[in-house]
Amino acid sequence: MVDTSLYAAFLVAALALVVSPGPDMMFIVAMGGRGGPVAGVMAAAGVAFAMLVHAVAAMLGLSALFTTLPTLYHVLRWVGAAYLLYLAIKAFRDRSAPVEEGGTLGPGRRRAFWQGAVTNLLNPKVILFNVAFLPQFVNPGLGHVMTQFLILGVTLVVMGFAFDASVGLLSGRLSDVLRRSRRVARGLNIFSGTVFTGLAVRLLVASPK
Repeated sequence: MVDTSLYAAFLVAALALVVSPGPDMMFIVAMGGRGGPVAGVMAAAGVAFAMLVHAVAAMLGLSALFTTLPTLYHVLRWVGAAYLLYLAIKAFRDRSAPVEEGGTLGPGRRRAFWQGAVTNLLNPKVILFNVAFLPQFVNPGLGHVMTQFLILGVTLVVMGFAFDASVGLLSGRLSDVLRRSRRVARGLNIFSGTVFTGLAVRLLVASPK
């Protein structure tokens, strides 16, 4: 179904992408910092779900709309930035009490999942990335082009989730320890809000090319 040499090259390129710090990783760290290990892992799961949606869209050719309709790109960019700023405001305004051992704080499991998914889905840079990246490792001569896209997309999602979930788990466990102090808990909320704000600004100033 896939070209083995191209797939091997894809694995190397995908691994480099997965371990490189980026907006998704920073978002997951911030979510783990706010809500603990479960929130961090669920945020990673949400990002992975969104990446799968992006891969399917690229497979169906839907993502190419953003290269032909620049207005759609900019609308999605502004909506994504507004959502990140909304999360930032919530983090800055969080005055929750410190968490006792075994307690929970911040977004619940479902909310963390959907916040991770929505944040990634509303990032047009990710959509354009899939349009540019995945086709490089598809061999039309083998046929089953859509299946090749799907295999590549699922591989990238699995690799990304494995690494991102570990990052979310570690950041969450660290935050669980630190949040027993009211001052540190407040500092973590400020850190998370700052990360969300920075991601929003990055999304607004980023060039579509």
